[in-house]
Amino acid sequence: MGPSQKPNVCGRLSRRALGFFSRDAGMVQRTNLGILRALVCQESTKFKNVWTTHSKSPIAYERGRIYFNNYRCCVSSVASEPRKLYEMPKCSKSEKIEDALLWECPVGEMLPNPSDYKSSLIALTAHNWLLRISATTGKVLEKIYLASYCKFRYLSWDTPQEVIAVKSAQNKGSTLARQAGIQQPVLLYLAVFRVLPFSLIGILEINKEIFGNVTDATLSHGILIVMYSSGLVRLYSFQAITKQFMQQKLDLGCACRWGGTTGTVGEAPFGIPCNIKITDTPPLLFEVSSLENAFQIGGHPWHYIITPNKKKQKGVFHICALKDNSLAKNGIQEMECCSLESDWIYFHPDASGRIIHVGPNQVKVLKLSEVENNSAQHQISEDFVILANREKNKNENLPTVTASGRVVKRSFTILDDDPEQETFKIVDYEDELDLLSVVAVTQIDAEGKAHLDFHCNEYGTLLKSIPLMESWDVTYSHEVYFDRDLVLHIEQKPSRVFSCYVYQMVCDPGEEEETTDKRSKRDHNNFRF
Repeated sequence: MGPSQKPNVCGRLSRRALGFFSRDAGMVQRTNLGILRALVCQESTKFKNVWTTHSKSPIAYERGRIYFNNYRCCVSSVASEPRKLYEMPKCSKSEKIEDALLWECPVGEMLPNPSDYKSSLIALTAHNWLLRISATTGKVLEKIYLASYCKFRYLSWDTPQEVIAVKSAQNKGSTLARQAGIQQPVLLYLAVFRVLPFSLIGILEINKEIFGNVTDATLSHGILIVMYSSGLVRLYSFQAITKQFMQQKLDLGCACRWGGTTGTVGEAPFGIPCNIKITDTPPLLFEVSSLENAFQIGGHPWHYIITPNKKKQKGVFHICALKDNSLAKNGIQEMECCSLESDWIYFHPDASGRIIHVGPNQVKVLKLSEVENNSAQHQISEDFVILANREKNKNENLPTVTASGRVVKRSFTILDDDPEQETFKIVDYEDELDLLSVVAVTQIDAEGKAHLDFHCNEYGTLLKSIPLMESWDVTYSHEVYFDRDLVLHIEQKPSRVFSCYVYQMVCDPGEEEETTDKRSKRDHNNFRF
């Protein structure tokens, strides 16, 4: 059954003006996004390259903001012309921002300060300061000194927009210590905070005595995930660990006595002591072995995806029930392809419980459903498949006549990710417009050309294709973002040269072409990073 007929843009605008909506508070927003989706996908709509810039430092994008110079310079990509929101003063190498997360105000919560209702950038500096920076002005609103006993390097969400985890670099010890056989008891630290207002949950140490030779550890949705070089992945409840092993509750900004020293929690030089020290093996929630620690949880009901822990099994994915480890019916997914780059699989970010499996020439969207007459077991089936636009190679397996007149049939196999054939490189999901975005690349003569395709998330139908004007080198690292009416391509070239290409939606490009060209030239001169 195909998609049902939907009202056109004029009809939607008329209904919005007359107030023909339900009492649902989000109905107006959904209607507006439906109108925008219709405009984005209509045939006359084009996406024009309005700005291109280059930088010697990494470029990051988040919610309409482009960050340069290690997050110290912010440019808005929302306006028709790029506009610099702020540029923080130059700083020393020790004050450089190592990592950052964008925090946006939660709905329905009372916050202590008016500034708390505006978006903030939570940033981690090289000298262990955790900063809250205004996302519009660059002003530092709050600062917390973490510690001097380790080097914190990474930021991640434990619970999105609510709880953050700050992870230290792994303590591998000095070369001399390793040669002398001296054991390093603490492998890494995790500092956990609730955000806005900032409050400390605790700092947890991952030590070798309890956990063994850990290669990595992280927090996600209240679960401590510990990984090992053998491929083993173990899951523990962080809440249970906190309750059992927290030595002392600490409050930011309050005086504290720790190890014979008195100071203020979160202020230099005292910082935050490590107050969660595990002295006994905590209760194990779950463990599984997977190649390269690849492990994902999702679906309805909960399932997980792993690759059997053998090198020859690379590219084979098992989908199993979390409750009893049983393999789903048709739960072994293997894409029959011959390519240099392996395929990848993940749970669909639209919370539908579906699974996306991406190969060089096809994108499979799989659904998880109950087996008929057996509600205890679930099965995997195809929802829809997106295929690359390819023509069969006419020269393949053609016979060759030798000088003596003997006919020899050539036999060779072209790789599925051969650069001269259209190959899928990036698949993403635009949640507000409910569109799948797929980047496909083809090598034409000496350079690669890419286009971004928008597909219906429900049926997989191709709705729009946008050519990217810049060449695409498959040996470079690429990121492509589709955000409402914006497409942004970030490219990393050799010698740490980063390029950023910004495309914006225009409904009548003919009238704006000359203006766009002039603006692009001016922007090249005005913005240097």
